[in-house]
Order: sequence, then structure tokens, then C-alpha cells
Amino acid sequence: MAIPFLRWAGGKSWLVAPLQDIIGNLQYNNYHEPFLGGGAIFFSLEPNAQGHQTFLSDMNKDLITTYRTLQDTPLRVIHKLQKFENSEEQYYEIRKLKSRGAITQSARFIYLNHTSYNGLYRVNKAGQYNVPYGHRKNLTFNEERFLDASRALQGVHISQGDFVLSLDNIHKNDLIFLDPPYTVSHNQNGFIEYNRDLFSLNDQHRLNEYINEIKNRGAFYILTNAAHETIDAIFRKEDDRKVIVERNSLIGGKNARRAKIQEFVFTNIPEGV
Repeated sequence: MAIPFLRWAGGKSWLVAPLQDIIGNLQYNNYHEPFLGGGAIFFSLEPNAQGHQTFLSDMNKDLITTYRTLQDTPLRVIHKLQKFENSEEQYYEIRKLKSRGAITQSARFIYLNHTSYNGLYRVNKAGQYNVPYGHRKNLTFNEERFLDASRALQGVHISQGDFVLSLDNIHKNDLIFLDPPYTVSHNQNGFIEYNRDLFSLNDQHRLNEYINEIKNRGAFYILTNAAHETIDAIFRKEDDRKVIVERNSLIGGKNARRAKIQEFVFTNIPEGV
């Protein structure tokens, strides 16, 4: 089984085991993941290896370029990545680097992801990546992980765009995994300021309408989101399940307290399938 090749704030590696219980023995047709991010759930399920057509997408253009390039030419990406050094000076040089084609762009994206602070992806209003250097020592790039990811991506449909565009490919008995950027803080009042621009409360309502359309088409969805009363009010549906799952806090500084955090999982997959 392939594992994610990116560090991803909000990634769902922790959800792999609980999700197996939620999916159970569900028989589904095609698989869709329109908020791809680090792809932990896709890599854990490898639905294309099980004979399911697979559709992956995300709004992040650089991310999608990286997936496509790794899918098609992994060795060229690895070769370019090997030329980069893990040093603060090199980090800021590469951070300023302008795109010179998909291979360089993808290697740059992976390099910054692995060497930045906490693997965050953040840009300023000019669209420039502005995460500081992470001071990670003894960093090595796992070539086999990239090659495994490339193999897992063979035959997969990869596109860039808003999640609503994925409706074009969704049909009865398909499975859609939804991991949107979180808009509200876990178990707290208030917005996550950065994600407020990236994915607003209005976008959460758009996502709810999208889920209604998924259900109208007879497809199955799984949505993960912050455990917050606002989210519960938007997404709770009479005939669907809400599962509360718990994880460790994954982001914080050197001395940050890694508390337990609850998250909601909403789904129309019947219990005990």
C-alpha cells in the first residue's frame, strides 16, 4: 500500500482505521475525492487497484500539478529533488524560485512541503508561498515513497478546480470522500482566520447542497469536519449518521500541548454494511 508523499496540515492519516469501520463492506462503483490534499484516504483505499474508476481533484493548482507530474514522470521529479539541499539559505532561494516547467515546479512544491514549518501551505495576497523554514534536521527524501505513489496514481483521473465540478462524474452507488478546509475551530467559537478566506462559511453551505445532490443521485458520501455546533447545524441530516472521532492535535510549536481533538464524520453509508 502506498502512503502519502506530502506532509499536509489537516491530513487524514489518523482517520484511516476509523474509516474502515465506517465503510465496512460497502459495495460501491467509482471513487471521488474533490479535496485531495495529502491524499491519505485515497492511498489507504487504493480504489483504482480494486477496479474502481477514481477521480481526484483539488483547488490548489500547484498541488495538482505535483500529483500529475509524479503520476507521469516520477523519476524526473526525484532527480530534480535530489539537487536541492536542506539548508535555510537554499530554502529561501527555492521559495523565491519562479516556475520553470512542471518538473521543477513539482520538485519545488515537494521540497518546500518537506522543509517548511509544519508542512503548511500558505500564500500571501500576491499568491506567493510565505511559510518560514522549518529547521528539520537529517531530512531525507524517500524515493520509494514517491515511486509507490506514482504506481498508485496510474489510471487515476486528476483535475484542478472547485469541488462542485466533480458532480459531472458522480453517478449512482459511487463513493465520495470529502475533507474540506475547516472554517471554524474545533469545539470553540470563531473562525480559523486563514481558512476563512480559503473556504468560507458560505462554502460550507455550498458543500451541503453538493451533498444533497450526491444523495439525490443515489451515491454515498463521507464528510469529515470540525466538531462544532455550526458545522453540526449545517450538515446533520435526519437519515444520515454523525460519528464523533477523536485524534491528537497535529499542529503546534516545539512546546505546544498536543491535546485530544474531536471531529465529526457525516455519512449516508448505512451502519453495519
